[in-house]
Amino acid sequence: MDGMGDGHTPGMNGTTVPPPHRHKMMMMHMTFFWGTQAEILFSGWPGTRTRMYALAIVFVFALCVLVEWLSHSRLFIPAKPGFAAGVLRSLVHALRMGLAYLAMLALMSFNGGVFLAAVSGHAVGFLAFASGAFGKPEEVYRPDAGKAAADLPLMSC
Repeated sequence: MDGMGDGHTPGMNGTTVPPPHRHKMMMMHMTFFWGTQAEILFSGWPGTRTRMYALAIVFVFALCVLVEWLSHSRLFIPAKPGFAAGVLRSLVHALRMGLAYLAMLALMSFNGGVFLAAVSGHAVGFLAFASGAFGKPEEVYRPDAGKAAADLPLMSC
């Protein structure tokens, strides 16, 4: 066929149509891979720079620790339960879920280092804020003991 292979697409009436702007093809991994050349969350980030990859790993780790902290902390003690307290708890819940979804989007890079950073971040966050290793496990595991263990209900899958 005329026009095939020359970079133009044949039109309906036999004329050739110039191709649209050519975009750089991005490699999208569908399985886990190891390496420092990845795209995590944003196009071109961290790219090919090893230091930026290390920063991305630290960012994902801190993000997951923050999700655990929000899940198991008492940020405020409302004087009286009511609408304002409910709105504040809803905003904190929205923040927690937004951060959790951001971590999930980072995991969708299928990079093994990002996966390990996320799992490690959740493990360290749980150890620090919910395991009782650093004090008062009875408040963590017994919310029916007269006061709530955390502002937000625990996330469950």
